[in-house]
Parts: sequence; C-alpha cells; structure tokens
Amino acid sequence: MAIQRWEPFSELMSLRQAMDRLFEDSFVRPSRTLATIGEAATPALDIYQTPNEVVVKAVLPGIKPEDVNIDITGDTLTIKGETKAKQEIKRDDYLYQERRYGTFSRSVVLPGGLKPDRAEATMEDGVLALTIPKAEELKPKSIKVKAKKEEK
Repeated sequence: MAIQRWEPFSELMSLRQAMDRLFEDSFVRPSRTLATIGEAATPALDIYQTPNEVVVKAVLPGIKPEDVNIDITGDTLTIKGETKAKQEIKRDDYLYQERRYGTFSRSVVLPGGLKPDRAEATMEDGVLALTIPKAEELKPKSIKVKAKKEEK
C-alpha cells in the first residue's frame, strides 16, 4: 500500500462544480415526489401540531377515500393507497403519459404521546386530513398565579 500525500485544497469544490451539482440535483435527477415508471408518486405531506392535536394533510388527487389505508403503529404513520388507471386507451396509442398509476406508500414518525385510537380522517378536494388528538399529559396546562396576602 502506497502512502499518498493529503492535499486539502483538492477536496474543495470549484464554483463551477458546485453550480453543476446544483443544477443536476434540481433539474436532471427526479425529485423524491416523482416515481419511476410503473409506480404512483409519493404523496406530499404537511404535518403540524396545535395545543390539542397533531394534524397530517396529504395530497391525494384523483384517489377515492376507499382506496386509501391509514395505519398508525407505535409512533409511525403509514399512508398507503392505489391509483387505478382506466384502460380505455391502448398503451401504444399514447403520445405522452405523465400520470402515474399503481400503489403508493408514505411513512413518517410522529411525536409520542398521541391517541391514535381517537384519530379522525376526512378527504376533501383530493386532500386527506388526519387529526390525531394528544394525550392529556401532553396538552399545555395554564396555572394562574395568586397573590399572597400580606400579614400585619
């Protein structure tokens, strides 16, 4: 094994290399929301919390509520579903096809201390809204301060 001299400046990226990498990551490589051919796109999620609950919103355009499965195991939320294609047109007749069909799945870790057995899910205009209440011990408590009476 030969010993090789370490040159720290050779490891630094030039400005051009950095710009090339930026454009390649942004435009050339598909983003994580786009899937390979034969798979449906991974749904985009918004997750936020209020003092009483955690709310998860998933964008699921064109998907029927009965085609969506929501599972909470421990602190992991999994949203699964399937986009079904109507086979009205033969594959050879397509000029261009960007819509993806097939199964999708998205899993995220939620904060602890939730009550998944009391969760509620609704779907409106292609947006799934999942509301999971927090346990009582996690809800913020307000304590009023009382003035102490002075002794004479």
